[in-house]
Amino acid sequence: MKKSKIQFVKVIPLLLLCLAIGCQKQVKEGTTEEEAKVIGDQYLKARNEVNLSLLDEIMDPQIVVHDSSQPETMVGLNALKNQYTFSHTAFPDFHMMLDEMIVKGDKIVWLWTLTGTYTGPLHTPLGDLPPTGKKIRFSGVAIDRVVNGKVAEEWVFFNVLELLTQLGFTIAPPPPPPPAKE
Repeated sequence: MKKSKIQFVKVIPLLLLCLAIGCQKQVKEGTTEEEAKVIGDQYLKARNEVNLSLLDEIMDPQIVVHDSSQPETMVGLNALKNQYTFSHTAFPDFHMMLDEMIVKGDKIVWLWTLTGTYTGPLHTPLGDLPPTGKKIRFSGVAIDRVVNGKVAEEWVFFNVLELLTQLGFTIAPPPPPPPAKE
């Protein structure tokens, strides 16, 4: 009997701890589909209407952007707005559509399609490319990590070669090495 009382006394603190943890208010994790839709709608409005100040409402000022078309990571909303300004200069009729949205935890995955006419210039890491007047249409994927209701980090992937080909540029192989001297 004495042994069972000791065991019971040991179990009581454990039961109280479990009860206390179970009664705590659950902390919300992740982003809802409704919140993601608001972010997507605001993003489209900012880009398609060329009103980049609207991005302030949905993007963290210290956003980090990993873009497959850029050699280095962009840091800060101002750097991203500058990049967007370049794209709007290159494609004055820039139009983006969000084709699909997938929300999981703190991530939003966007499948998107972009159209426009290249009246340039286009700023690239290799220098400015001259305008060709060509129409483009290509798709890609963006993965956004949302913190406190704002996009804090983004990964952007698209086929850069497909875009350059549509713009009228070609990729040439390097010249063969000179013959070896004997």
